[in-house]
Amino acid sequence: MDDLTGFQRDLLVVTAGLEDPNGLDIKDELEQYYESDINHGRLYPNLDTLVEKGLIEKGQRDERTNEYEVTTRGDRELRARRKWENRYVRDAVKELDDDHLLLAN
Repeated sequence: MDDLTGFQRDLLVVTAGLEDPNGLDIKDELEQYYESDINHGRLYPNLDTLVEKGLIEKGQRDERTNEYEVTTRGDRELRARRKWENRYVRDAVKELDDDHLLLAN
């Protein structure tokens, strides 16, 4: 997971959060988050990279549409990443909550 770009990590997260998404489903979700267009030349090569790394599987829904699913390895990598992030974010959020409480009083 440490060799992925931020965009690739976001692709993995979105793929995990959708049920049997195709490329356009993933693209639509990321465009909402990024608030900008994502072109096919960026999307599909990065999805292919995740497939090559064994983090997602690419299947065929029909003759024109692929669908993607996070693999067991991809799920394990996401969980490990979330655990690592939580170690750092938990303290930052607590500090924000403490500051908010002080301001509210």
